Amino acid sequence: MTIWGRFTGNRAIAAVGLAALLASAAFAAQPQDILPTPTPAPSAPTQPAPSASPTIPLQVPIDEPVVSWSKANAQALLGVIGAIDAEGLIPADYQPEKLRAAIAAGDQVALDAQASKSFAWLVEDLRDGRTRMAAREQWFVVDTDVETNPTSAVMARALASDDVPGTVAALMPTAPDYAALKALLAVTPVTDKAKRALIRINMDRWRWLPRELGKYYLLTNVPEFQLRLTVDNSIIRSYRTIVGKVGRTATPQLASLVKGVVFNPTWTVPQSIVVGEGLGAQLLGNPARAAREGYKVTKAKNGTITVVQQPGPGNSLGFMKLDMPNEHAIFIHDTPSRGLFDQPYRALSHGCVRTERATELGMTMAILGAGKSTDELVEIAGSGKYTLVPMTKTFPVYIMYFTMASDINGNMGTFKDLYSRDARVLASFAAPRKPWDGIRKTSEKVIKLDNPL
Repeated sequence: MTIWGRFTGNRAIAAVGLAALLASAAFAAQPQDILPTPTPAPSAPTQPAPSASPTIPLQVPIDEPVVSWSKANAQALLGVIGAIDAEGLIPADYQPEKLRAAIAAGDQVALDAQASKSFAWLVEDLRDGRTRMAAREQWFVVDTDVETNPTSAVMARALASDDVPGTVAALMPTAPDYAALKALLAVTPVTDKAKRALIRINMDRWRWLPRELGKYYLLTNVPEFQLRLTVDNSIIRSYRTIVGKVGRTATPQLASLVKGVVFNPTWTVPQSIVVGEGLGAQLLGNPARAAREGYKVTKAKNGTITVVQQPGPGNSLGFMKLDMPNEHAIFIHDTPSRGLFDQPYRALSHGCVRTERATELGMTMAILGAGKSTDELVEIAGSGKYTLVPMTKTFPVYIMYFTMASDINGNMGTFKDLYSRDARVLASFAAPRKPWDGIRKTSEKVIKLDNPL
């Protein structure tokens, strides 16, 4: 069947399915701008959306002010610390005995110093995560919560309101899965140390992200092999995925923005294949093969060979790619090898995230993010021609790594630690708390994973 036939033959189905989606209550009233909209305290600045190439500093100054504490507020802080195990953190990290001693001693200078220190450390871990960047493997998300809620501003709000517990509670992640993990931790026996440790580190992974992910976003959990289209923290659509193979092409964790939807994409073959695997020379010497496999091959005066795979059923990117610029050249895209989605183990790619029903996803994104009609998109998708539909509204995309999480059906479960990324986080929780260093992004080398094969 031709590309045109593939889409026109299912035109009615596509139209009905997308119309039903858009008629649902979740999409009844579309805002003009669907970037993440945080709800910090009134004095906090607006949280920026995730950026593919952040201009914000990747390390920020340590903000641990010393201010005056009343005995009542210090006592309230002591109570918060005593109960912080419920948030998957460790009370001893925040020196409760020293705080208790300072309260009892009645020395205002000592009280101010200790209470300020304990509160600042607690804010840092709740806002940014207890796990320091050195233990977060391939973590390239830049969390902007430190700008939204700097420690000094949080402390000032807590003391001005005389509501230390409420101010601290306002730092918790809003994702429903954080609350689900918290509830699971509450009923897990203290004797089950392994399970409790796994819950703790996955709760902490939510703190590595912006507190609010946005009204609309895409989130894929790599070990689960699933992608979610989420509205108001509820899953509207889910898609099976294929992710990077274990090793050099493991999929990194990142946040980006969908800038556009590409229908019938081309694929510029990386030089690692053109030159390294000799594909360029092979195709130049065999024009019939190049035509048969849909490649356009050119050779520049300096000898550089460029190979571009044209749109078509055999294109390595399939019929759709989300344009989500990032330094890794990681994309969410279709694949001609759709039978692979039936396999339970799907760590099979060179890093990019392949998704089933990719055209449905792309059309949904273009309707919500670019105001296109179903009829327009059926025509675009069925044309067989490369078409970029720019987004007039933007969706965050989060490529995450949770080994304990709610699955797409809402059931809490565990997922195989594909890339062995739990060990260092578990070790960091087993060790004494390390001071926060203000580093917000890994210093690991960026590996461009632009090969969808």
